[in-house]
Amino acid sequence: MRRAAHLLLSTLALFAAPLCAAQGLPPPLMLALENAHITPDAVSIWVQAVDDKTPSLSLNAEQPMNPASVMKLVTAFAAFEQLGPAHTWSTQLASSATVSKGVLAGDVYLVGGADPVLDQERVGKLLRRLRGLGIERISGDIVLDASVLRLPAHDPDAFDGRGLRPYNSGPYGLLMHYNTLQLALFPGQQTNEAVTVVAEPALAGVLIDNRVHTSNAACDVWYRDLEATLEPGRRLVLSGSLPAACGPRTWSAAPLPPEEFGTALVATLWSELGGHLDGLVRNGIMPVGTRTLLTHDSPPLADIIRDMNKWSSNVIARQLLASLAATHPSLAPETSDMVAEGARIALESLARVGLDTRALLIENGSGLSRIERVSADMLGHLLLLAWQRPWMPEYISALPIAGVDGTARRRLRDSAANGRAHIKTGSLNGVRAIAGYVLDRNGRRHAVVMMVNHAEAAASAAAQDALLEWVWAGGL
Repeated sequence: MRRAAHLLLSTLALFAAPLCAAQGLPPPLMLALENAHITPDAVSIWVQAVDDKTPSLSLNAEQPMNPASVMKLVTAFAAFEQLGPAHTWSTQLASSATVSKGVLAGDVYLVGGADPVLDQERVGKLLRRLRGLGIERISGDIVLDASVLRLPAHDPDAFDGRGLRPYNSGPYGLLMHYNTLQLALFPGQQTNEAVTVVAEPALAGVLIDNRVHTSNAACDVWYRDLEATLEPGRRLVLSGSLPAACGPRTWSAAPLPPEEFGTALVATLWSELGGHLDGLVRNGIMPVGTRTLLTHDSPPLADIIRDMNKWSSNVIARQLLASLAATHPSLAPETSDMVAEGARIALESLARVGLDTRALLIENGSGLSRIERVSADMLGHLLLLAWQRPWMPEYISALPIAGVDGTARRRLRDSAANGRAHIKTGSLNGVRAIAGYVLDRNGRRHAVVMMVNHAEAAASAAAQDALLEWVWAGGL
């Protein structure tokens, strides 16, 4: 009994220290934080109506916090501000070789323009058009030129040791298909039966060693037991189990660095199109003066930011930050890290529009970082500024809708606030964050930010939902 009383007093003391600062929090939010064993000093909150002059709720709002993927809101703002919503990236096919009787007598160059979404279909379309020019055979090489971006070596294992996970892929001047191999998984009918795996796209030279079997487990976190490792000889070993109850699923891996992924993909696509190649698909740089044969433009930036934020693509965010440097008129020729330079340009851009960036630290713009920081009030003011920008509709529509789509599709599903919040979510070990806009039941819109940096942050989703519901209900 004495021990229980001591434990109760200890728990009350834990929350008493920061209580003064948190007294203005809505009771449901406070209760949710207590249930998650998260102290208010580990929480940063900022709420303000877009037509108001002061925040209606603020807690630790000036404290720099790790925002996880909510950092993509900063990257999106800087990209819209610097490039504009209609900006596109161009990829080209070029060659100065002559063509006779279906044979191109020399090399063909596939030159990247840092397109963040140059997927398998778009690469295939370029090569199909090359075939349409009457070219059946290339007597030289297909040379892939990614020199538009100057970048240091990227270590995909550096963040968490899981280098084959697509979220760890780095930027690249000729990034293809997000550097991601999608794996369609089809479980068997019986326990321990082999799971059928179909690679999309197929990569020349990559051998898939499928050891995944069917299990009779419940379908909750279905990918929990799946593992991918790369063995010598480009052997991609897939192991683990998939519950039969899940039905077909799609899993992903990044088995190769982008320069190798690109050569493997182009070799496959050229062969599938019936094209012949006497030489190799290799990496290199196009000589000056080479004649352009074909160009392909990306979708506009507005669509790309929608892809980035709806599904929280880290590689798109890194690519956008590098593009800020690549397209900047004062880029120094000796710049060797365009992501770092893009971060500097983004900071300058935000400061120019009046944001206080003292609490902002950008590493790669994706939020996949242990050092990136931003304060809730800076994010809140960024959201208010975005509301006044001409590209405001594109900025907001790129955010997931709580209970409807993207990474927020499972939030507020059974709430009256379902569909009323456009929010970017973010999570890392020890970090959980949301930021965006909430339309309350009276038709008034509010900018909302909440970040939790705490060992129990993963348990704070209910507290974040409580804040969104409170704003929707007009509890201000």
